Amino acid sequence: MNRKEFKKLCLSRPIILDGATGTELVKQGLPNGVCPELWVYENPESIKNVQKAYFDAGSDIVYVCTFGGNRPKLDEFGLGDKLQELNSSLCTYSREAVGSEGLIFGDIAPTGELIEPFGPLAFEDCVNIYKEQAEALLLGGVDGFVIETMMDIQEARAALIGVREVAPDMPIMVTMTYGEEGRTLTGTDPKTALITLQSLGADAVGCNCSAGPMKMVEWIKAMKPYATVPLLAKPNAGQPKLIDGKTVFDMPPDVYAANFTALIEAGANIVGGCCGSSPAHIAKVKETVSALPAPKILRDKICAVSSASSVVELGSDKPFAVIGERINPTGKKKLQEELRKGSLSLARSYAIEQAKAGAALLDVNMGLSGIDEHSMMQEAIKMLSPLSSCPLCLDSTSPEVMETALRLYPGRALLNSVSAEKDRIERMLPLVKKYGAVFVLLPVTDSTVPETLEERQEVTLSVIKAAERLGLGIDDCVIDGLVMTVSSSPTAPKTTADFIEWCSKELGANTTGGISNVSFGMPQRPNLNAGFLGLLIGKGLTTAIINPSSDTMMSIKYSTDALLGRDTKLSTYLGRYSGAIRAEQPASIKVSPLMQCYNAVIYGEEENISNLINDALASGETASDIVDNGLIPAIIEVGEKYDKKEYFLPQLMMSAQAMSQGFKALENVLSDSTQPAKNKIIMATVKGDIHDIGKNIVSLMLGNYGFDVIDLGKDVDADTIIDSAVENNVTVIGLSALMTTTMPEIAKVLKRAEERGVKGLKFMIGGAVVDQEYATEIGASGYASDAVQAVKVATELS
Repeated sequence: MNRKEFKKLCLSRPIILDGATGTELVKQGLPNGVCPELWVYENPESIKNVQKAYFDAGSDIVYVCTFGGNRPKLDEFGLGDKLQELNSSLCTYSREAVGSEGLIFGDIAPTGELIEPFGPLAFEDCVNIYKEQAEALLLGGVDGFVIETMMDIQEARAALIGVREVAPDMPIMVTMTYGEEGRTLTGTDPKTALITLQSLGADAVGCNCSAGPMKMVEWIKAMKPYATVPLLAKPNAGQPKLIDGKTVFDMPPDVYAANFTALIEAGANIVGGCCGSSPAHIAKVKETVSALPAPKILRDKICAVSSASSVVELGSDKPFAVIGERINPTGKKKLQEELRKGSLSLARSYAIEQAKAGAALLDVNMGLSGIDEHSMMQEAIKMLSPLSSCPLCLDSTSPEVMETALRLYPGRALLNSVSAEKDRIERMLPLVKKYGAVFVLLPVTDSTVPETLEERQEVTLSVIKAAERLGLGIDDCVIDGLVMTVSSSPTAPKTTADFIEWCSKELGANTTGGISNVSFGMPQRPNLNAGFLGLLIGKGLTTAIINPSSDTMMSIKYSTDALLGRDTKLSTYLGRYSGAIRAEQPASIKVSPLMQCYNAVIYGEEENISNLINDALASGETASDIVDNGLIPAIIEVGEKYDKKEYFLPQLMMSAQAMSQGFKALENVLSDSTQPAKNKIIMATVKGDIHDIGKNIVSLMLGNYGFDVIDLGKDVDADTIIDSAVENNVTVIGLSALMTTTMPEIAKVLKRAEERGVKGLKFMIGGAVVDQEYATEIGASGYASDAVQAVKVATELS
């Protein structure tokens, strides 16, 4: 099946997927703690029975049983050398189960590791992991691919890039897993994931696991207005409950299926079942939705950029988007000095300042003599992506640098820029297409910078035609107005204004420009810059590269948004100018050394906090003051930001690591009485459960918060956990389970401790299938829904 055929199928009628596989295999005899892929390989009738039952119930597409078929997962069982054989053989079993009439999609799932810039696994290594599995699935004869249960947008991107490079014209569906509040583990919401993944080449985007069907209705509704591809929903059959020692989901087939009409009406073209669903559930879903019309796709293109956690839409009816200009070494001596030392500390500060001042995007340019632009751009993206929610405008003249940057960046970037120069057309435009970027169209040629309106129009149309040959449209670009200095050409500003108006009215295009160029060589430059910005916004300008720290320029932005109807209910203008928002601290006020230490934790300056602490000590601050009035209050505020969803896991980890580094810098000067006490805690994933990414994150956070963590790993039996507690004199134990089949193992650990007569143990539990109700039911001392909550609970229990 090719991509065009897949889209046509999805628009013809609601498409039905299969339901849960793991719980159905348990009914076929799958034991706990084994590699499911190997067991199915050795017991082929098991998966054939399950998938034939789903096909007979009405599934159009079944997922090949390769959820754990990537190399890191197979290596956990010592099976990495059997990767190709397992993946391709399991495809054969699925084909035999559904015959020629059914479709089989290779199932690709998380590696269990965090990917840079959010974790230690190198991005390209992750891409190669997924390419290897995709190649094996292709050998097995799949009709398409599904990338599912993704908790990190960067891992989803790595998988999508890897599969697409192996199978350029085969359908790929991608589904993310969201928490109750509608964010992934690393802070991505459904709309942001959609913008990022559909632009990168996903043929369907949606959600699976983690929630029941009605919660997914909310997420599908949030995506539908922005979707250029079919949407997918694969919900759980309610919530898991422990009944007679077995995990049971609380939503029977008829109740489950009754919610699917709402899912289709919300915009889902593809539906199926996840945890707790069965062939009976899918049969009821088929019966419920088969007569419903397939939802239409509402738009072909969207001009929007994204970071890992937010979207910025561009358009004449959207708020004017300021592109912060400061992370560019041109004309900035201090930044040049820092970059030549290999330091991004000033770039970090500029990013924070510009975001606070109202920048919607951040321009990032590492083009400077004497530095490795390629390496520095990568490091800048790794630093900025977890730090700021502002999407990035990646600025380079090097195609090699740009490809690396677009590949690594965990969102949909703005690429600056593509001109009519032959080399730029041939080398940059294909990168825009491959990575789904929005590009700045710069109307200059190999030989000239056009001065007249007619010349600029001609050059612009030539670039648009070249883009259209690659399948790109007007919504994939932002046209640069070519701002020239008025001192050298008094008519140049008017030409730019007329050109912006033509782009807006005739092409319906978004536009931008470097506003300050107009005033070079002139007195009172801010006056000219401000006047010119107001003039161009009136002509249709939708973005501009300016310094957002300029109150004058930003007042024009907020005022024109209010006057042109871009500021809903005038809320932004009133909030900024009615006194409801406290004025920012003037840049001229020097921040004290103690406050710098505080800010280093808030913004995760792990590489710089030791120097700041030394500066604070040299200024007369005591070590205990730095801890009590700097580090501790800062990490408390970080936790509060996380609770309010201003921070997400990447920011949380950066701050915790900075605080940990700060304590290390103070170890030699803190007295025994002021040295923070380290409480011990045991962490383990229970017997039979091989998933430990959540437990690893909690362990890391606890360590950064000063706990002495004894991490026993995964698939740990009850006696080993209790033996470790006795041996290490530990009373607090954290237990994790991700699988519905291993959820009862948590209760077994508590029961085993009671049987052995080990007193005083306190158990904190967590994991995707666990909730407070279950914790109360089994008598656990505490339940933690995430890493921050785990720190709080562990602190209370210690």
